[in-house]
Amino acid sequence: MKNGGGNRVAVVGTGFVGASYAFALMNQGIADEIVLIDANENKAEGDAMDFNHGKVFAPKPASIWHGDYRDCRDADLVVICAGANQKPGETRLDLVDKNIAIFRSIVESVMASGFQGLFLVATNPVDILTYATWKFSGLPPHRVIGSGTILDTARFRFLLGEYFAITPTNVHAYIIGEHGDTELPVWSQADIGGVPIRKWIESKGEQAREDLERIFVNVRDAAYQIIEKKGATYYGIAMGLARVTRAILHNENAILTVSAYLDGSYGERDVYIGVPAVINRNGIREVIEIELDDNEQKWFRHSAETLKGVLARSFAQ
Repeated sequence: MKNGGGNRVAVVGTGFVGASYAFALMNQGIADEIVLIDANENKAEGDAMDFNHGKVFAPKPASIWHGDYRDCRDADLVVICAGANQKPGETRLDLVDKNIAIFRSIVESVMASGFQGLFLVATNPVDILTYATWKFSGLPPHRVIGSGTILDTARFRFLLGEYFAITPTNVHAYIIGEHGDTELPVWSQADIGGVPIRKWIESKGEQAREDLERIFVNVRDAAYQIIEKKGATYYGIAMGLARVTRAILHNENAILTVSAYLDGSYGERDVYIGVPAVINRNGIREVIEIELDDNEQKWFRHSAETLKGVLARSFAQ
């Protein structure tokens, strides 16, 4: 039974990402109950103790404890942050074989509890593992969400804001596709204050086009740069996961670039991939289909086909 009612979030995996995410939930007062689950029970227990000691400083004190998969039964949301981490020199897709087996065990354990909520997946390769979570859980696809390109989009908006000296909250631009090497910027629909990005750069000439391409490369390769410098990325994605969680628990109908299941949108089927989608208490209400130019359509198709190739190999095994 729930300790005190309200929204319960179960965090599976209390490594860098999981612990940072739980910290973000607590600091933003998003959830009423947070249960930490990890194969290393001492780590989860230590985190719960540490969080509780800071509860007096939180905007809305949540009930936080370390638990097990039985605690997922009454969870509104299970967020999976467990799995092998990306090492220097590895791509996200290199992690597939390591993490598929881990995810089968996790998802089957969650479902055995009687869980009736939503899954949010953070572990890489997130598009592949979100698909795996959907398959292993047997839930409808709208109830299984991946973090997708939410962080890539945030990085994109931040760097564009820096370049144009505009606060990133007024930069409207998306990164879509695989959360990885085949992702793409939707330049054709990017704008600042309602003015297309392409108009912003007209006065700056060819140099600006080269600058914008460099910005995208820095977005795409940001994880590699951070991993090389500090070993892992976790604060940015933790805050992105908190944003998705707020949209779910507060029934916001917010548009976020998550990994969503496509069944005809963008001309693709049977794949989870990063696209803008409306997120609310029921999960993914609908996928938003942005109008892409011919080059972007080709790029997106390539990204989807890359993921489908990995899925075909992984699930054939």
